[in-house]
Amino acid sequence: MYKQYKTLGQMARRAYDEERRLVAPLVGFPGVVLTGSSIKMAQQNYGEHFKAIKCLVEEYRPDLVFPLMDLAVEANALGRYTIFPKHDSATVPKDPFDFRELERLPEVNIAFDARVNSYVETVKLMNLGLPRDVLRGAYVTGPYSLAGLIIGSDEAAIATMLQPEEFTRLCEFVAETIQEYVRLLIAAGAQVICVLEPSAVMLGPAQFKQYSADYVRHILSSCKYSGINTIYHTCGNTLHVIQAMVESGVDGISLDSEDVGVRLPEVAKRVPEHVAIIGNINPARTMLYGSSTEVENKVNDLLDAMDPYPNFILSTGCDLPQETPPENIHAFMQSGRAHRCRKPM
Repeated sequence: MYKQYKTLGQMARRAYDEERRLVAPLVGFPGVVLTGSSIKMAQQNYGEHFKAIKCLVEEYRPDLVFPLMDLAVEANALGRYTIFPKHDSATVPKDPFDFRELERLPEVNIAFDARVNSYVETVKLMNLGLPRDVLRGAYVTGPYSLAGLIIGSDEAAIATMLQPEEFTRLCEFVAETIQEYVRLLIAAGAQVICVLEPSAVMLGPAQFKQYSADYVRHILSSCKYSGINTIYHTCGNTLHVIQAMVESGVDGISLDSEDVGVRLPEVAKRVPEHVAIIGNINPARTMLYGSSTEVENKVNDLLDAMDPYPNFILSTGCDLPQETPPENIHAFMQSGRAHRCRKPM
């Protein structure tokens, strides 16, 4: 159904012309519940990981699916201390870093890292084992967020002001690391690359462009030549950086929920029609803690509000917690599938 030469915006427009929407919640962690596994097991065993994704696809039939969201893959591959909880995603705690370490780090080839290869192998299995009408995606950590994981989030913010030259060198290095990971994922069969840049929301527009968007444009250059779709995902209230996100050249922007201040109809007025707008049902307040009726109402309200905009893809504001009730995910999917777009006269 989906051809790699079609952009997400074109796919969204085609669905809109058929008076429907693409429905693609960011759902990964609930898959380990379906298989009776754990997040730790799935993130370190690509067979278990694929089972979780395959069960999600069979149970909910989203139009796009990703592996489990994991911001620690690249940092771990670069030797940063990483914690692997059994029932939570891997985390990178604050650990001392000296910028002189940049002299050694470029010698590290992440293609030989076990965790990187586990995610690459998961994408290979997704490419081979999922229905062809489901787009196969993959996540990478954004440049500013990865730099923050390496030196600490507070230290990253301070370095942009007090050590801009050293921090720029770090961002240049991590951008090359991310690009190498992107190439591995594309070779494995990923059709969509999503850059996760949660930490960059704290930056002003100029800094966001300098330390994130400009590097994202460079990182994703390999995707353009490969016909791969690209998404920029940022958490929090991103209204001040929407323009920079779009100008990075991505095919879609994935945004957080209205509860943090992101009203998608307002965003849609500022985004070109060829760029897909993806979001933004609250993954916690609505999907985790709400009733199925509340989910249905929130989804219908959002779909009605976005009816004038062909480039909208229904999703969640971020990845769903593993405890998300299955009936709420079904309510999300069913409401999204049942909606019929009312086009402007």
